[in-house]
Amino acid sequence: MVSPSQSAGAAAALGLSKVLWYAAYTCSRHEKRVAEQLEERGIEHFLPLYRSVRRWKDRKKELELVLFPGYVFVRLDLADRLRVLQLPGVVRFVSFNGQPASLPGDDIEGLRNGLSHRLVAEHHPFLNVGRRVRVVSGPLSGAQGILVRRRNDSRLVISVEAIMRSVAVEIDATDVVPV
Repeated sequence: MVSPSQSAGAAAALGLSKVLWYAAYTCSRHEKRVAEQLEERGIEHFLPLYRSVRRWKDRKKELELVLFPGYVFVRLDLADRLRVLQLPGVVRFVSFNGQPASLPGDDIEGLRNGLSHRLVAEHHPFLNVGRRVRVVSGPLSGAQGILVRRRNDSRLVISVEAIMRSVAVEIDATDVVPV
């Protein structure tokens, strides 16, 4: 008799098993709870967060906010998608033509690596126009995006086209080359 782990290994050897990144659309403000549930179930996921100082009349507070509101990224084989879809707070996967759309792994890994190195990130409008660049050095090496200026700083806008969201990270303009 073949065990499930042996059959999964055989499927991977034949190229039938394909573990890719997908965007799971969540209920409003449920991203952190969904990420906790994914963690409890041992499903690889990524919830990009950033810090923001909010001011009220009487105080200031630093908050940890979701970089892509409404989305949690999960890395799995599509055969296991029900494990994610059955979680409370998960609405559906971002799909095209009825099939969950995989995301470029290099973009997700680049964003993950950049945020782990404490790059300053913030929301940025999704861009369809502009000059595309590729990062050639630093923690975002290999990532592609659009180079923009804000005040005297250079920023790389990384767009996740499947969910039509973008994030801007500070970057040294000498670390990028045109695509």
